[in-house]
Amino acid sequence: MMRLELVKRPQRSMLFSALSPFIAFVLTIIAGAIMFALLGVNPLTAFRIYFIEPVSQVWQLHELAIKAAPLILIAVGLSVCYKANIWNIGAEGQFILGGIVGSIIPVLFPQFEGPLVLPLMLLLGMVGGAAYAAIPALLKTRFNTNEILTSLMLVYVAQLFLDWLVRGPWRDPQGHGFPQTIQFNDSAILPELLPESGRANWGFVFALIAAVLIWILMSRMLKGFEVRVLGSSPRAGRFAGFGLSRMVFFAFLLSGALAGLAGISEVSGAIGQLQPVISPGYGFTAIIVAFLGRLNPLGIVAAGLVLALTYLGGEAVQSALGISDKVARVFQGMLLFFVLGCDTLIHYRIRLIGFAAPKLEAAPKLEEAR
Repeated sequence: MMRLELVKRPQRSMLFSALSPFIAFVLTIIAGAIMFALLGVNPLTAFRIYFIEPVSQVWQLHELAIKAAPLILIAVGLSVCYKANIWNIGAEGQFILGGIVGSIIPVLFPQFEGPLVLPLMLLLGMVGGAAYAAIPALLKTRFNTNEILTSLMLVYVAQLFLDWLVRGPWRDPQGHGFPQTIQFNDSAILPELLPESGRANWGFVFALIAAVLIWILMSRMLKGFEVRVLGSSPRAGRFAGFGLSRMVFFAFLLSGALAGLAGISEVSGAIGQLQPVISPGYGFTAIIVAFLGRLNPLGIVAAGLVLALTYLGGEAVQSALGISDKVARVFQGMLLFFVLGCDTLIHYRIRLIGFAAPKLEAAPKLEEAR
């Protein structure tokens, strides 16, 4: 009888560590080709429509930036959590709460206009996301609750709360019964970067700025060193005087604030009002983005663009080939699977262990009895 065992490698290959995301992407392409072939579609045609056509025109590059902005913002915050070995899985809920709290001004006070409206909305969005992220942080530090479960369950609370708001107290009375809020006024709309060529707005700029700032934090500042030490060795961090509870709150609040900023940027930029669904799953896809970017904020920018392309590609193959747009989720899932698989094999090697059959000792015992 045989079993498999993972044995930690004494020294990992730096070359394969660097190539791991690219190897994972190639394996995803191979698996995707098999999937398209099984669906009765020429893989080359499908890949052209999926990866090339969505970025063949300038306005499509703007759409790519719109999709990439929330992924990068959320993933950059999550990278700090994961570096600290804190597992925030609820960024989707923090994204939604950021959108809700940031929309208080244009929904409840539509008469309030001026240059202060948008900065206040962005600030409220960050506060809303951070406050929602503080719940699993408090539960973890106070009651030692598993943050994976609590942060994930709070996602569904946020989704149902948003649905109740837009169907109930915040529903537009002039909206002909549709579950949505009033349209935001011009002061509450995030400006577009280049209106003459596409819809991309300042959310993408926020994402790039956040990536640079978090990179500086993690590589050049004491707080980043504290994150890395506590993430790799909590005991060493305690000896150094770093507080684990403080780090849990710091990581959750930072990632929640960035997710909330992504939420209100999406609502005030690409959508222009609250509706029952404001995210196609950005909070969950951002987890893939974070790991594909090797938890490096600058690498996350490139990974965010790649994953944003999967959303556009899914819509393209749906309209051109009649394939469900859920194919984007399949690509994202395969990519995460191969990234984690490659990383596992880089850090560990597989060893087969056999079990020896137990020897029968009945005969010797019988002789002794005689």
